[in-house]
Amino acid sequence: MKTRHRLSLQFSLACLAATGLVLLTGCQTRSISNSGYRGGAYYGGSLYHGELNEFDVLGVDRDHSITDSDIAKALDTPTRVKLRRGNAILLIQSGAMIPDDPMANELGRFVSVVPFSGVPADLRHGDAKPDQEVRASYAKSLRLAAAKGGCESILCYWGVLESARKDLASKPVSWVPIVGWSLPDERQIMRIRLKVAVIDVRTGNWSVFAPEPFEDKAVSGAYNREVSDQAQVEKLKQKAYEAAAKDLLRIFGN
Repeated sequence: MKTRHRLSLQFSLACLAATGLVLLTGCQTRSISNSGYRGGAYYGGSLYHGELNEFDVLGVDRDHSITDSDIAKALDTPTRVKLRRGNAILLIQSGAMIPDDPMANELGRFVSVVPFSGVPADLRHGDAKPDQEVRASYAKSLRLAAAKGGCESILCYWGVLESARKDLASKPVSWVPIVGWSLPDERQIMRIRLKVAVIDVRTGNWSVFAPEPFEDKAVSGAYNREVSDQAQVEKLKQKAYEAAAKDLLRIFGN
């Protein structure tokens, strides 16, 4: 009788422990331009070749000798970057051949959007000049392209998706079939962070800001893991792009 009672108590404790069990199983960071599902062995996009360098986009020459007088002159002649309603902007998403539609659509509510490639030059395959020359000319090339396209401003943005997965108490029995599907056994917490640069085409003056980050939580099972992950990605992108467009209008609108 005591043995049965002891076994029953042990079983109850084990069930209680399993019910309260939530274990962190993995953390990931990925670019918004390479945001495919990362649950398998292969997840990289074939068109993704890395991110644009922020220094190159903004025209910051790291090889140039800078003096204190250069810094003082820049401080003495500040120019506020502005975005005017209805004007055209050159829109670039770092790492992407074309900007995401939700971002272009949100900005298109108050400016005319001209999409432009954010894929960096691949120096390894000889389709660009030596690295120093590329850095020195890229920002001016962007400004010239924008000017020829009738754009007064360039908007370039970078973004990362950060996610963490946690096992639920049902993880040990998630293989049990229930009416053709499995028990939800994993919670994924995902966050998106953006950084946006606004560049005046005529002067090269620029400003950078970061919209507020957004977070989302979702529970999934093995049967719908990828669908759930990509739904989170799209949901967070929509929220972040909407917030970025509103901030742009509030901060730089005229």
